[in-house]
Amino acid sequence: MSTLFARKAVVRDEDLAPEHRLKRTLSWPHLVALGVGAIVGTGILTLTGVGAGMAGPAVILSFAIAGLICACAALAYAEMATMIPASGSAYTYSYVVLGELIAWFVGWSLILEYSLVVSAVAVGWSGHATPPLLHYFPGLSEALTHAPTIEASLRPFHVEIVKTGFNAPAVFIIAVVAGLLIAGTRESATLNAILVAVKVLALIVFVAVALPYFNAANLHPFMPYGFPKSGATGSEVGVMAAAAVIFFAFYGFDAIATASEEARNPGRDLAIGIVGSMLVCVVIYMAVGATAVGALSYAEMAHSPEPLALVLKKLGQGRVAEYLELSAVIALPTVILAFFFGQSRIFFVMARDRLLPDALARVSRRGAPVRITLFTALIVAAIAAFFPLDEIVKLANAGTLTAFIAVAVCMLVMRRRAPDAERRFRTPAAWLVGPVAILGCLYLFASLSSTTQLWFLIWNLLGLVVYFLYSARRSVAGREPGA
Repeated sequence: MSTLFARKAVVRDEDLAPEHRLKRTLSWPHLVALGVGAIVGTGILTLTGVGAGMAGPAVILSFAIAGLICACAALAYAEMATMIPASGSAYTYSYVVLGELIAWFVGWSLILEYSLVVSAVAVGWSGHATPPLLHYFPGLSEALTHAPTIEASLRPFHVEIVKTGFNAPAVFIIAVVAGLLIAGTRESATLNAILVAVKVLALIVFVAVALPYFNAANLHPFMPYGFPKSGATGSEVGVMAAAAVIFFAFYGFDAIATASEEARNPGRDLAIGIVGSMLVCVVIYMAVGATAVGALSYAEMAHSPEPLALVLKKLGQGRVAEYLELSAVIALPTVILAFFFGQSRIFFVMARDRLLPDALARVSRRGAPVRITLFTALIVAAIAAFFPLDEIVKLANAGTLTAFIAVAVCMLVMRRRAPDAERRFRTPAAWLVGPVAILGCLYLFASLSSTTQLWFLIWNLLGLVVYFLYSARRSVAGREPGA
């Protein structure tokens, strides 16, 4: 119990045993591609329609608010990543600055975030890949292309399976990405950069084709459901309710921070990767969101699972819509790769700190954490195979908001505790940016549905049970030099 608020010392490469040391192979272009690959994914391809149904044309404002809050968090991440160039992202920063119990809470939340995002994107990829699969393989059972259909009431443990199923395509793509990560970090990062270029080009083509059809009349009424969250539980609407969901489309840059121990020049490359990828994606998202709601009435695209493709089809651009859908099938694995990478590194560092079984914290001769990658693959494949994530994916937002708040707090604490410490990147106007990130994330969390907040509470209560029964007894924080 004495280690509850013990702070971990920053561990240097030379202090680590060879089997616990990751290989430095990534440069800043790899990190920018990793960030853009994580950020630009199912969010922009699917949540534009969901957001339009919740906020109307003001979904543009929802994109801007979510992007501003994420940008502030990204600046805090960049400063902390260059001060503490160790793998583990928000978990490690919290451990070094705030203590073990807070770090566990943040790490447990990140496990939730990454697991659900990887699984959700795999299910999303399956949705894009299933039609051609059924076309070319007519003997394939339809039950092998989707998870069981589940009905659940607002009572968390009242669940009823309505239709059996097993999402084989989702499990397949997770296995492929796991194989890439096991083969080597640099090799997977290079392929990721190529696929990211395919994905970004498709969005540029969407804007170029749809923008000439922009009609200002489609923006009226601009804010039909108001600004704050309103409506009955489970059907919340408003600009902030949409922003709390659209937030899913922006985060991903935090996966870059998990690569600190694999960056060649972390003091420079991490800041460029985090801030650069965030700036690129904010520009892309604002352009895509404004083009979509300007080219087609929000009522027509509301809640569409493929809003951008729908816009193009409504405009008579069926071939371009097919190109966009094909690009999604080819390039969505970049999101899986980025978050899978982040998930495995969070698990790896927590195992290295003995908060999880330390036998998992071993690297191969190529410097890849094979054991933890396989362990992660089993978890996310099970979720993707058996759970429909259209609603529960909102839990990933709750976990991410927790991590963002923690990083902003860490930045402000270190500005007080160690004002003269070396910072290869300094957040401009830190005492403005930090509070905006913290308060903005709290407001977004409050704007999530009550059901999502309840599930998040249950998840963290489970985490506390695991911590006190297992992790707290094995922690090495109180015995590290400088702790």
